[in-house]
Amino acid sequence: MHTRRSLLLCFVAILPVILIFTLMGCDEHAWNDPYPSQPANGNIFYAAFTEQPNHLDPAISYSSNEWEFIGQIYEPPLQYNYLKRPYTLEPLTAEQMPVAQYDPKTNTTRYVIKIKPGIQYQPHPAFAKKQNGDYYYHALGEQPTKVRFKLSDFHHTDTRELIAADYVYQIKRLADPKLNSPIFGVLSPYILGLDELHNSIAEYYNKHNLASHADLRYFDCPGVNAIDDYSYEVIIKGKYPQFQYWLAMPFFAPVPWESTLFYNQHGLEEHNITLDWYPIGTGAYYLSENNPDRRMVLTRNPNFHTEFYPDIGEPDDKAAGLLQFAGQKLPFIDKIIFSLEKENIPYWDKFLQGYYDASGISSDNFSSAITSTQGGLELTPSLIRKNIRLGISSMPSIFYWGFNMLDDTLGGYSEQARNLRKAISLAFDVDEYIIIFANGRGIVADGPIPPEIFGYQAAQQNDNTKQLQDAKKLLADAGYANGINPKTGAPLQINYEAISSGDPEEKAQLAWITKQLAKIGIDLIIRDTDYNRFMEKMRTGNAQMFAWGWNADYPDPENFLNLFYSSNEKVKFGGENAANYINPEYDKLFEQFKNMDDSPGRLSLINKMVAILQNDQPWIWGYFPQDFALYQQWDMPTKPSGVAVNTIKYAKIDPDLRAQQRLQWNKPLVWPALVAFLILLIIILPAVIGYLRSEHATGKRLH
Repeated sequence: MHTRRSLLLCFVAILPVILIFTLMGCDEHAWNDPYPSQPANGNIFYAAFTEQPNHLDPAISYSSNEWEFIGQIYEPPLQYNYLKRPYTLEPLTAEQMPVAQYDPKTNTTRYVIKIKPGIQYQPHPAFAKKQNGDYYYHALGEQPTKVRFKLSDFHHTDTRELIAADYVYQIKRLADPKLNSPIFGVLSPYILGLDELHNSIAEYYNKHNLASHADLRYFDCPGVNAIDDYSYEVIIKGKYPQFQYWLAMPFFAPVPWESTLFYNQHGLEEHNITLDWYPIGTGAYYLSENNPDRRMVLTRNPNFHTEFYPDIGEPDDKAAGLLQFAGQKLPFIDKIIFSLEKENIPYWDKFLQGYYDASGISSDNFSSAITSTQGGLELTPSLIRKNIRLGISSMPSIFYWGFNMLDDTLGGYSEQARNLRKAISLAFDVDEYIIIFANGRGIVADGPIPPEIFGYQAAQQNDNTKQLQDAKKLLADAGYANGINPKTGAPLQINYEAISSGDPEEKAQLAWITKQLAKIGIDLIIRDTDYNRFMEKMRTGNAQMFAWGWNADYPDPENFLNLFYSSNEKVKFGGENAANYINPEYDKLFEQFKNMDDSPGRLSLINKMVAILQNDQPWIWGYFPQDFALYQQWDMPTKPSGVAVNTIKYAKIDPDLRAQQRLQWNKPLVWPALVAFLILLIIILPAVIGYLRSEHATGKRLH
């Protein structure tokens, strides 16, 4: 009996050591692996999302964090070539690029889109049929919906072939007043009959007082028609060459009629069983798990059609390793697991531990990732040692400071007003702004068209000292020598509209802007306001200077040059011409240019328009933001895109290398546990020895 107790006490004493060395022997996963249920060398891409998606319905979604998911699930007829720059459209589900057929008699343009046969949807309960041909789940009634709380509770699934009518059905959905699509107002002036369709559906709802959505198969729209199973037409009023870019957006991806009939049944919406929560697509992946409070999972679509990695790219793509997979079948990765990360620090730490395959760089982590050298920006030594790669891509967007051209002081088209705007523009050291507030992630602009878009003009390198001298001279020519307003004898005062958030960085930015004008003697008056009040001032023209930005809807110069077209004036028409700029000569050139294909003639018009803008100076041109991304060494070379949203299918990883590196980077520190154990042993050992002696002595007396 005493021997057993002794052995038990010894076992308890050495148990921590046994556990430590047992865990050290479990070498498939590191101790801190956040994915213990996944195979360590699984063909899985690990990513993070920081903002929960609100909409996954392609008729409603218009946010980049949502398109990150639905871009992999839905397939519009066109897509952007993965490698070519400037961005180039190519067929996706379409057999060929649609040709615009303009009819001068009706002043309409007809696009005929022919799709590839044989494309199948992902498996889904909406397609499941019984042996007699009836749908399993299209007439559930009330009771069956009460026992189904997620899509996987519907055990029967099936698929069907993609047909042209599915594209027609989705375009009609853009006009459904219950969906309130964010682009209906943009497209209704172009697509023939879309306004009338909207009114017809609204009238139908009013008449029938329906709680569910209408079956749009039975509504006609003269501008959208299926010609046969594999071709459909879209008729545009007048000419609108930019329409082809919309054909590459999720708004124009197919939605099968079965999906809306399935999802619109009583009781399903209560459990988030909707198209907005569970998409149905033909893309490379389907959404297998939707838990926006924790994680989102995309899984390879078993029915995905044949698509291959491109075999032609830009001159530098081969050297960058981007053509090594040319001709291979897509997609490469089986599953993508997105985990919610609301804070930057844990996101960054997990990336450094190898638990995320790619990462952006927040302002908080910028100094840990990037260092400034004479040659520019480089990765820090710690990241270089891990063979992490830096990818830099130009975004199709611009950040600028605007002048209200309706203002009595800053506005107008006199030489005096132009010189004042030019003087203020030259006083702004945009290079310094990019370094301080964008961590160097930007390109100085000298016009509105960003890099990698047709018509881009690179800004010339400026001498800051000479630039400031020129600014002071122009200010004097404008009648404000040394910044003094001759009417008051005091420094000229300019009002700057700022949306107040209380953020320390915002205060620093406003202080910097104030300093820029102070360099030429002008006082900047900051007028803090909330967002709604700011927008009201912009709508009514009660602003002098303001900050604004523009993200391209599509990568065409027209999307940026229309920000100066008089018909888009903010005050008069509620458009996106926030500066309220009006120039008849510019308008005339814009009307010639907007319907042209890219060509030397179109480029000539672009150059003339930009020259007019540079002379009138309605903006301080600001900068074109850049996106910095980090990639682990096991990520194969990738080419970032500022416009394409379906690029995960081109990604490829080496899961075995990742598993090795994770173990190496996350080796547990065992010695603190051993030291603690030895200290504990030293403390309790005398007590154990004393106890054993006492037991031994008691045993002898009993004998």
